[in-house]
Amino acid sequence: MKEEEKRLINLIKKNSTVIVSCSGGPDSMALLSVINNIKEELNLKVIVAHVNHKVRKESDEEALMVETYAQKNNNIFELYEIKEYHEKVNFHEDARKIRYNFIKDLKEKYEADYIMTAHHGDDLIETILMRLTRGSNLKGYIGFKEVSNWEDILLIRPLINKTKKELEEYDKANGIPYRIDQTNYSDDYTRNRYRNNIIPLIKEEDKNLHLKYLKFSEEISRYYDYVHNDAIKSLNNIQDDENNIIVSKLLELPQLQIELIISDLIVSIQYNDYLPVTDNLFLDMMKTLKSNKTNSLINLPNGYVFGKEYDKLVFRKNNNNLSDFNVEFVDNFEDNNIIITKTNIYDKSNNAIALSYNEIKLPLIIRNKNNGDYMEVLNLNGKKKLSDIFTNSKISAERRKTYPILTDSNNNVLWIPGIKKSKFAKEKNEKYDIILICKEK
Repeated sequence: MKEEEKRLINLIKKNSTVIVSCSGGPDSMALLSVINNIKEELNLKVIVAHVNHKVRKESDEEALMVETYAQKNNNIFELYEIKEYHEKVNFHEDARKIRYNFIKDLKEKYEADYIMTAHHGDDLIETILMRLTRGSNLKGYIGFKEVSNWEDILLIRPLINKTKKELEEYDKANGIPYRIDQTNYSDDYTRNRYRNNIIPLIKEEDKNLHLKYLKFSEEISRYYDYVHNDAIKSLNNIQDDENNIIVSKLLELPQLQIELIISDLIVSIQYNDYLPVTDNLFLDMMKTLKSNKTNSLINLPNGYVFGKEYDKLVFRKNNNNLSDFNVEFVDNFEDNNIIITKTNIYDKSNNAIALSYNEIKLPLIIRNKNNGDYMEVLNLNGKKKLSDIFTNSKISAERRKTYPILTDSNNNVLWIPGIKKSKFAKEKNEKYDIILICKEK
């Protein structure tokens, strides 16, 4: 492991804070040993992060072992115990999100400079083979890198050149304690089937197969970085002032750039939520963007919708399950998109409205649109349906469901913030008692 220590000494700055993700298995305990070997030379503060998943009776024993080893080496030990899993069907994914948030909190708590994980060469083979079998994209076929950026911090996998067997031999030779998770031998999980059956077979062809896969990963990574940089440059030219992607401009780009931009959007969601996207689903996403319809949306797993609305790309959680709202307006109103407050400054635009209490019935109400709603629009004779106003203003069908409107207690629609004012709106030279103003978040 001297070569790994040398690379880390050249890579890590002195006086840094390092978080080591440590499960207590042979891989992560070997990693922790390597970090402690160079700790004094670089004057490192080492944070040992351990998650007790509480799904096996040995979990508490493993946590104690890691804590004891950390204390022996003057490391800071941080433990997170999972009390409850929210995703009963896919608890592995739930556990991944919990670990992610735990490490993220530690990064901020200690203002860490680096995060270390014990992914090794065999892990890389497994990941690449699984993605080749399942289907992925250019970035997916990389597997993972030795050094990458994660949440504006360097994530380093120092053991990527080693096999699991080499790490176990290192632990035994140096008296490093570790525990074996017996569930790793169960073929109930896809990764274990690759680990226990496929990889040993193909390693019979070449014991250094992991280095061949590492070279493959690095080669794909170079091509990916080249085309991805071009895609990022193109992205700046296909967005409006509010950073919405204009679909017609997106579709003018080369196909590979389009796919990379969409893939980046998917990855951005994966940081905080689980969104499995298969090859076929990705093709459906592309077809949706190329549809001749003005508005075209498809449902994705885990409550997401994807598509276009008035030539703007849409990628978000579906709001279909949001409840209707009807609240009294006192001083302010705020939702995920808009803020409405009182002001003393008159504004003649549709972003504000001045009202006279003598002409309306208090209290004022903020609610979402109901079927059949209409407004007597300012300077327009007659009534106009809110649905038509939203359509003419190019407000998406999804957004209309939760767009706040202002009414009085007689259910007169007074104002669609930022869009239209009713006949109840007062001019600057007229008498009024209150001015409301809205702004987008």
